[in-house]
Amino acid sequence: MASRTNQRVLLGLALLCAAALPCADFSGLSAAESPSQPSVVTTGFPIATAARLAGDGKQTRFILDLDQTVTFRATTLADPYRVVVDVPQVNFQLAPGTGAGRGLVKAFRYGLVMPGGSRIVFDLTGPAKITNSYVLEAANGQPARLVLELEEVDRAAFVQTPAPENRSELRPSIAAAPPTTVPAAPDAASAKSGVQADGRPVVVIDPGHGGIDNGTQSSGESEKNLVLAFGLALRDRLEKSGKYRVVMTRDDDTFIPLNDRPKVARNLNAALFVSIHADALPKAEGDAQGATIYTLSDKASDAEAQRLADAENRADAIAGFNLAEEPTDVADILIDLTQRETRTFSNRFAHLLMGEMKSTVRMHKHPLKSAGFRVLKAPDVPAVLVEIGYVSNKGDLEHLISEGWRSRAVGSMAQAIDTFLAKRMATAGASN
Repeated sequence: MASRTNQRVLLGLALLCAAALPCADFSGLSAAESPSQPSVVTTGFPIATAARLAGDGKQTRFILDLDQTVTFRATTLADPYRVVVDVPQVNFQLAPGTGAGRGLVKAFRYGLVMPGGSRIVFDLTGPAKITNSYVLEAANGQPARLVLELEEVDRAAFVQTPAPENRSELRPSIAAAPPTTVPAAPDAASAKSGVQADGRPVVVIDPGHGGIDNGTQSSGESEKNLVLAFGLALRDRLEKSGKYRVVMTRDDDTFIPLNDRPKVARNLNAALFVSIHADALPKAEGDAQGATIYTLSDKASDAEAQRLADAENRADAIAGFNLAEEPTDVADILIDLTQRETRTFSNRFAHLLMGEMKSTVRMHKHPLKSAGFRVLKAPDVPAVLVEIGYVSNKGDLEHLISEGWRSRAVGSMAQAIDTFLAKRMATAGASN
């Protein structure tokens, strides 16, 4: 018994050390540094009514029409070459199809990255510097405008830091967003089982993508919206039972960086982390259908799993974040032992989930797979990533937008969670 207690104390200290490590380097981009739970209201914010590019492969200008002036910060990033413009939260009311490239810009995208902050990301054709950036007041019947001017340069001259006057202006608006609050961690024994002080296990639901990152899209439907609707329905089903404390990594159209998603589960000592996605297969690769359940593995189970993991792991690049990994050299041995146990629990849940889902929803021909998904890498929280269907498949897409199908799928997932956590809580209680 003493040995078990000492192991738990050491493990708890190791995990606390790991949690205290510095966050990933976001290259000075302060937006979306932590998950935000509050709902986002789009009324009362500046409105962007039009956006356009002008120029050629040597010099390119971007113009954004607004109903009022805003502060901003512009930054350049390399590998791949991008320009990131942070602004206070903006209600983008731009015409469909806005974002096509011209000149030095391959394409651009825009959206919310956190309550209180929006972002525009430009994918560049090569290295370029920001030669000028400013906001014009409304005048002579013309709206207020944010203007960004780019000029082609070679890599050696590539500038990665913005002008000082543009960096400081945005900080008060971003800082005004409500901070995330996380309860104090319970003792080592309850942390191991994922039980909170009130006796209920914590379940974290992670709807993929969000905000500036739409995920896959087909027939006017975006993955970020489909998986959010599914995640909210699953939350409501679980909360109705009263058995669990359910936490969403996002409950609105907010972008959450990849590393912050599993941190929500770790900070809450969650008993289970379920990430919800909806895949799409490129037309050149044929057609695929059905739900797939992924667990973490250093080596992908097949080429499709590797393709999907590579695509999902680039979500931060889509939103303009640096993809630097966090340090992993703290208490390697203890964390490795914990990871092995966690993967065992993850695999058990994946098999339970497949058994429940196959009786209510269509499953992929190979429903259990594994790959190196970044959101599944918390060493001490059992986790799965569920691709609930393919938006690129007509039949799956019809299911994904159907409330009846969603209700059945959510019901089977909730049943799997009930079975898994009942067994895990019973085992944890017996070991104590």
